[in-house]
Amino acid sequence: MKIYLTLLTTLALAGCAKFATVKVIKPQLAGFTVKTSTDPLVMIDEYVGAAETAWHKLERNPADDQAMRDYNFAVSRICGTLRTSKLTPWTAPIRLASHTLAWEHDSRPERNPSKYDFIPSDELKITGKYMDVREVKAGIGAPLVAKRIADQVHELAPTPHFYYNVTATANFVGSRCVISIDEPLEQETVRVGQRTWPLAADYTAPLAMMLVEMEPEKLNIPRLLHPAEFAATTRIARLEPYNPNKTVVLLVHGLASSPTTWFPLLNHLRGDPEIRDHYQFWFYSYPSGYPYPYSAAILRQELDQAEKRYPSKKKMVVIGHSMGGCISRVLITDSGHRIWDKMFTVPPEKMDVSSEDKHILTESSIFSHRPEIGRVIFISTPHRGSDLATNWLGQAFTRLVKLPATMVSIGLDDARYQRSANGLKHISRFPDSVDTLAPNNDFVVALNEIPISPDIPYHTIAGDRGKGDSPNSSDGVVPYWSSHQSGARSELVVPSHHGAHQTSQAIAEVDRILRENLKSSR
Repeated sequence: MKIYLTLLTTLALAGCAKFATVKVIKPQLAGFTVKTSTDPLVMIDEYVGAAETAWHKLERNPADDQAMRDYNFAVSRICGTLRTSKLTPWTAPIRLASHTLAWEHDSRPERNPSKYDFIPSDELKITGKYMDVREVKAGIGAPLVAKRIADQVHELAPTPHFYYNVTATANFVGSRCVISIDEPLEQETVRVGQRTWPLAADYTAPLAMMLVEMEPEKLNIPRLLHPAEFAATTRIARLEPYNPNKTVVLLVHGLASSPTTWFPLLNHLRGDPEIRDHYQFWFYSYPSGYPYPYSAAILRQELDQAEKRYPSKKKMVVIGHSMGGCISRVLITDSGHRIWDKMFTVPPEKMDVSSEDKHILTESSIFSHRPEIGRVIFISTPHRGSDLATNWLGQAFTRLVKLPATMVSIGLDDARYQRSANGLKHISRFPDSVDTLAPNNDFVVALNEIPISPDIPYHTIAGDRGKGDSPNSSDGVVPYWSSHQSGARSELVVPSHHGAHQTSQAIAEVDRILRENLKSSR
């Protein structure tokens, strides 16, 4: 027991650094002054006047950077004061001393402003190891985080709230100031006055707020050790309003991890205008203590439900890290009965087990490739397993993982059904996730004897710790011989530990592959 406690303590200490923190701050002052008042209507009128003055300067000289900063700051303060004072100009225009403040009407139900809390991004200080760069775009407008309560099940929400990128602008007609809200993930420019401008954006702020709400420290190790307790966290989730004209990128995390592991990559990719204009990002979140064939079976069900709610026009790209890559491999494979026959001596219909047990076994070992998937990127993926799954560390985890009772009850020790091992690992209990990463696991061996669907291109990114022993290299967890796939369209080995998907080289490679995917799909 002592060695297990030491193992968990080491993992806990390794994750002590905050993934992200968000603190409310007082934004820096702009180049204008306003009269202060405790009356929010007076302050809003002051900020509307400052925005109008800056707007007139921009109309005369679009290159006036100070006027742009003043305009953006004033619009942000209008939105911030509306928020703190709970005023709602979308319900009815607000009469001020010198102006009337109104809200641009949008008839789409999802754009109903009464559902959102609009938080000015310049009032948020963001730090943390997953938020190393604040991805922003210069332009006109006040970047905001639009937060609203989400229906996690029916809306495919990653957290109890959605956090969206929006930007507010103000247009003036006489004494009337009209606030408009636009989405910088959907448009790059906006019309203000008589000109078209780049639309300002803060792509990092919504991600950081979402990351804080996810509380990854409560997901990573607990979902590995006690998957049954976190069954309700299994879901496909989207990060932004659904757009059927954008390609879905589905991100699948690995062992002892969660969707938060993708935030460094997401943060940087959103800074690329071509990527954000053509792609939308989804997660697959699941308890990583489950054996990965079972997690893949659940994902197929989730994909079926997602297609009903959000039918796509374009084939999705799947990116899997570590065990998430193994799950992704299952999605693009036609197994037939080859895996089943590798493990069992009789077909499913002749096994004397309950219908529930039979369903789990067949869904985990008999499957077809998913037609909605058009490309896959494997990152640090142990296609042929990892020796760590069979050494003392892997065995320690195996003893700690507590599978659901429904899985524990599935008897695999009946000699009538067992295929002769022939040197393979065929265990007498239902395997956990660590078991299914062993190089001699019968499922792993059987899967790798089946080719990937020839119509689906795939790419490999592997890590190398820098010991200079390539091609016998390793990222410390997955050796190159396991991550390498001879049929890959491209392969890149980056100097990295197992978290290769968070390195600048791997993120640039994912960016390149996504651009290549755009060209091939046109």
